Amino acid sequence: MKTSLSLAYSTCPNDTFSFFALAKGRIVCPDTSFQITLADVQTLNQAAQNRTYDVTKLSFAAMGRLRSSYRLLKSGAALGRGCGPLVVARPGADLSKLSSAAIAVPGMDTTALMLTGLYLGRPPRVVPMTFDRIMPEVAEGRFDFGVIIHEGRFTYPDYGLIQMLDLGAWWEQRTGLPVPLGCIAAAKDLPAGVIEQVEAAIRDSVAYAFSHPEETADYVRQYAQEMADTVVQQHIGLYVNSFSLNLGEEGAAAVKTLFSMAEASGIIPVEGSAVSA
Repeated sequence: MKTSLSLAYSTCPNDTFSFFALAKGRIVCPDTSFQITLADVQTLNQAAQNRTYDVTKLSFAAMGRLRSSYRLLKSGAALGRGCGPLVVARPGADLSKLSSAAIAVPGMDTTALMLTGLYLGRPPRVVPMTFDRIMPEVAEGRFDFGVIIHEGRFTYPDYGLIQMLDLGAWWEQRTGLPVPLGCIAAAKDLPAGVIEQVEAAIRDSVAYAFSHPEETADYVRQYAQEMADTVVQQHIGLYVNSFSLNLGEEGAAAVKTLFSMAEASGIIPVEGSAVSA
């Protein structure tokens, strides 16, 4: 008899691309079936505080706070170079005022907020909101700065905004490592063998998507109706890469460094490594 697990991931193109094969049965987990839920990442970050799902997408910032409850999987993660959050503003803004300004951010549990705090060296003054509201709020003058993620990286000029800071580039210059953004985590109360099967199935699902990208198109488009096709492809190309198949040594080092820096800054509690053995 198969074990039934709840699996949650985001509606973003990188996740729907990566999980297409699992969702549509192209890849099966031998002893496990999945009840799938899709939601925005911040909703999933909050749900994980109550262990809502057995396996879930999380921001790495949320993962850092939930290491006692969740185990980071080696597959399904979003790390990379040239893909970090951006700080945007209206033309004429002064970046030196970032430390004192109220900043629009895409949620209190996001890696975008964590990187902003690490850049400033202290917790910033922020107002959380859904990521799609940030650019309009800044463009209309309600905030001087916004930290944008996802497809906002490609569309902020449409709102008359300019890039003030690339937090991913700052991270790479400081650490020499790819920036960890999002991950897949499994509840620690699941049997180790089940977690290993799930990790392998997610890796195989990502590999299937790389080999059959045309098959994923309708599923990705179903959840990305507001995005232009070119933006969808840019999104997938930026956030799905070799680290999505396996964190590897470099990816694990990036995660360890992020958590160590956040612990040292008091952003997350000090705990042991979250990377699965």
